Amino acid sequence: MLRLEMKIVGKNTTSVISCKFYNAIRESYPDIQMISNCDGSSKPLDHPADLYDFHVYTDSKTLFNMKGTFDKTSRTGPKAFVSEYAVWRTDAGRGSLLGSLAEAAFLTGLEKNSDIVQMASYAPLFVNDNDQTWNPDAIVFNSWQQYGTPSYWMQKFFRESSGAMIHPITISSSYSGSLAASAITWQDSGNSFLKVKIVNFGPDTVSLTISVSGLQVSINALGSNATVLTSSNVKDENSFSNPNKVVPVTSQLRNAAEQMQVTLAAHSFSSFDLALAQSELVAEM
Repeated sequence: MLRLEMKIVGKNTTSVISCKFYNAIRESYPDIQMISNCDGSSKPLDHPADLYDFHVYTDSKTLFNMKGTFDKTSRTGPKAFVSEYAVWRTDAGRGSLLGSLAEAAFLTGLEKNSDIVQMASYAPLFVNDNDQTWNPDAIVFNSWQQYGTPSYWMQKFFRESSGAMIHPITISSSYSGSLAASAITWQDSGNSFLKVKIVNFGPDTVSLTISVSGLQVSINALGSNATVLTSSNVKDENSFSNPNKVVPVTSQLRNAAEQMQVTLAAHSFSSFDLALAQSELVAEM
């Protein structure tokens, strides 16, 4: 991919010159994808591009509320490349659970809008603890050890998103203002799974009934699991001395069924992985 950044005074002038660059490159290099550094999430771009660049660094509450950013974005035109996203400053600490929960909520929105969000990347990825110029980062290292921040572990919940099938999901709860969720199906080694991911951004424990409709086969409780990322304090962080203070914990989901009761811990990110025989279904919650 080739990234062009142009800062030219005058909107019309910028548009004309952008078109000339775009057309000239497209003619000579038809396989190159060109990324505009203008945001096209809220209104169409006034110049041609294959993708547009979207950055967001903000506090946790703002990023949590940005989970619907791409819900009303036009389905025509260039797709989004969310090239940098993270919670930073006070809420982030040096990589807090709070920051990772807000980022997880934001990513559920990207996942549900994957028809127009083509790529996303957390930033920055690595930092040397002896030469830290940005905070936070996903992976911290020095000359002989390393650890992943909660934001690193949070992203592992989304590793099946690429190539998965997205399903509609509805939250009906008095706590819905502090919840974010998405549902996908994917295959692994010939087995199919429904993954329901739910962020509880609030300070209260929440009980929910997950109801799934449209299944052509039963859910296999023996092959189903629940994975939870949480901690005793929402500002908890990992460190060299305690690298596993905030990491996902997986357990067997013994009550897995088309309708089941689940409990969401306060300030948590949960993934319910239901083993299926096939992936053609519609999920509702």
